[in-house]
Amino acid sequence: MLVTVTSTAPTASNLSHLLRKHPDRAQSFALSVGTAHVFYPEVSDERCTVAMLLEVDPIGLVRDKNFTGSDAAALARYVNDRPYASSSMVAVALGQVFRTAMNGTSESFPELAAAALPLEITVAAVPARGRDTAGLVTRLFEPLGWAVDETAIPLDPEFPEWGDSVYADLVLRGEVRLSDALRQLYVLLPVLDDSKHYWVSDDEVGKLHRAGQGWLPDHPERELITRRYLAHQRSMVDAATDLLAGDARLSELDDMPLAEADARAETRPAKLAPQRADAVLAALRDVGAHSVADVGCGEGALLKRLNTDASFTTIIGTDVSASVLARAARALNLREASDRQRERLQLLQSSVTYQDDRIAGLDAIVLMEVIEHVDPERLPALEASVFGAASPRAVIVTTPNSDYNASFETLPAGAFRHADHRFEWSRAEFAAWAEGVAERHGYAIEYRTVGDVDAELGSPTQLALFRKVTER
Repeated sequence: MLVTVTSTAPTASNLSHLLRKHPDRAQSFALSVGTAHVFYPEVSDERCTVAMLLEVDPIGLVRDKNFTGSDAAALARYVNDRPYASSSMVAVALGQVFRTAMNGTSESFPELAAAALPLEITVAAVPARGRDTAGLVTRLFEPLGWAVDETAIPLDPEFPEWGDSVYADLVLRGEVRLSDALRQLYVLLPVLDDSKHYWVSDDEVGKLHRAGQGWLPDHPERELITRRYLAHQRSMVDAATDLLAGDARLSELDDMPLAEADARAETRPAKLAPQRADAVLAALRDVGAHSVADVGCGEGALLKRLNTDASFTTIIGTDVSASVLARAARALNLREASDRQRERLQLLQSSVTYQDDRIAGLDAIVLMEVIEHVDPERLPALEASVFGAASPRAVIVTTPNSDYNASFETLPAGAFRHADHRFEWSRAEFAAWAEGVAERHGYAIEYRTVGDVDAELGSPTQLALFRKVTER
């Protein structure tokens, strides 16, 4: 299977820097799916092409315990097109060989990594099978800005009357960020095949969510892509649909005119945000935290405060939105930061409802105005990922106090403070949730107020400080 990527951007040879593969030598990589060979058929400042040739051992496929299907004697395990068709194996190889480029980062050429480039991509022998295949290649790639040239491969050139096979040679042309192009191929190749060579487990939801950032939430075929990528596994499709729908709502707010977005934004007093950050910092100091993750960090307001305090030796900010993380990186001036500073403060794309081992075992995790943006049926997943899998010594949660909403004169009765809130809890509702979480995971709780306190309504923001008291 052969994939080529050609750039005709000015100083096109800089493509090699984004891919981190030297243009003057051929390289081979032993992968879980076979051996990938990377080489450059042409290199100049006008035009640069990189090629990835994937060799798969058919016998190795049969012996691979991760191969889909439990019946070792099934004929399909021995007679199939996996070594010859550009499907899920090519997608896996792209993800492993060009991982840095897929992440969209480049220390040498950050502007180039962030820019749309004139690209031409060829993929040999792409299968398009299953139901809903009419015009499928075009339906998947054209909405992403690609001009699609699809050449059907006949069943047998010697017998044209037999018609075309389900395979086609594919050429894509467009101005697209390299990272987006690679992530689109990573997702859409197995979608076209409607099959994967390996067992589809729960972590595939996270892979789809990360690879689909910036293009999948608004894709007109999002439902089909999600269903096929996750091998029609209903529970995983539902979970991914919730995540992607949330991203689409965030994208809608990002694309609004500033005045309209402000009108739909939270109607809290302006001074409450710094008070909330002060309260979180005080709680972190009270528990003696040195390693902290701000989960759902947004544009990095709390991270800025943490970064100025030398007592915090490890700082991690996570968010589901790649565009929000990019704004946080600019606000924190990470581009000018030293290697040591970047090691201390990291930004990671991640979802609060999925286990992420990169934030496990820290002193503290902060969920500042996060839980109310999660659909109630996904809160058990949030609990499992933060309090269960990550299991920090302390968790700090802040959320609006709906009791206090009556004091906002401009907020209609029953309305939420922000357009993306899925719920807002009273003090009693928050306490009921927090106490259940604490009991299940071995934490003690301390409740604190944030903002001006009304004798009857409480404070506008409520804070729960969870401290680990038992080992699970």
